[in-house]
Amino acid sequence: MRPAGGGSSLPAQPGTPGRPRRRPDLTLPMPQRPDVSSSLAVPLPLPPPTAAPPTGAGPAQPLVAPPAAAPPPPPLHELERVRRVGSGAGGTVWMVRHRATGRCYALKVLYGNHDDAVRRQIAREIAILRTAEHPAVVRCHGMYERGGELQILLEYMDGGSLDGRRIADEPFLAHVARQVLSGIAYLHRRHIVHRDIKPSNLLIDSARRVKIADFGVGRILNQTMDPCNSSVGTIAYMSPERINTDINDGAYDGYAGDIWSFGLSILEFYLGRFPFGENLGRQGDWAALMVAICYSDPPEPSPATASPEFRGFIACCLQKNPANRLSAAQLLQHPFVALPQPQPLAAPPSS
Repeated sequence: MRPAGGGSSLPAQPGTPGRPRRRPDLTLPMPQRPDVSSSLAVPLPLPPPTAAPPTGAGPAQPLVAPPAAAPPPPPLHELERVRRVGSGAGGTVWMVRHRATGRCYALKVLYGNHDDAVRRQIAREIAILRTAEHPAVVRCHGMYERGGELQILLEYMDGGSLDGRRIADEPFLAHVARQVLSGIAYLHRRHIVHRDIKPSNLLIDSARRVKIADFGVGRILNQTMDPCNSSVGTIAYMSPERINTDINDGAYDGYAGDIWSFGLSILEFYLGRFPFGENLGRQGDWAALMVAICYSDPPEPSPATASPEFRGFIACCLQKNPANRLSAAQLLQHPFVALPQPQPLAAPPSS
């Protein structure tokens, strides 16, 4: 295992100078800054030109012009912050309400002042994400810039993320898996790779609708952060071939990588813990985590509690060889997600 830019073997243990290594071929990569130029699955056109954002304390206007079929997002000064609903390495998410209509949104405020190249790249992706319309993908309504701060207006999901939740009921887990898979298949058909599928990026509402969030912008922002501060939780859901660059001669299939991350997330919901070991996923160091992902057998549900259909479904996702993983479209035909689905609840009120 070696990093893309080269690496060195682990040092010999203290007190044993010159002791030969048991695994001379084993090295551990430091977390790398994502290569934006190679990670984007589609060419990203520049968004339509817009007027320069106002400076000072004046009302901020949307930075990215909306596509013709989408209504324009409301001006930022018309959005009232109601409460904070989440925060992470990239920013803080607020529930906001449009004063004129009472409609609720999620407003993601990105940390820091980003240079022009990063802002342009985010604007390109937002222009594309605004055209993404699928029941299992969180809708992106637009982006604002005010005083150098970027803010993204998103669809609000009143149930929050599925992070830390256990779903032991297989019919409901199949309902969740089918929705997420349909969203992944939609993105893949449009040549969009998520690259960060994990429980905290899967949101649910009170009608039991599950949607994929945080694709596109999050991985661009990662390039502006110190790689040593990368989240272990994100590394935990990376596929073996993305971590170990020796696999497939360094070639990485982002579509197959999404399927690994998806399968690991679904198995985590069933087990109620991170499949490679809860301490590794939540508190462990990145080196031990990478070794577990690359050299351990793929995790699987217990035959004593899980149905053959569910065990087969997880096995189709968690193949160490990415060429052996089924695609999202193929997985939608698997008997597990064809189980009887629970009826969705009525849509929550808009206010």
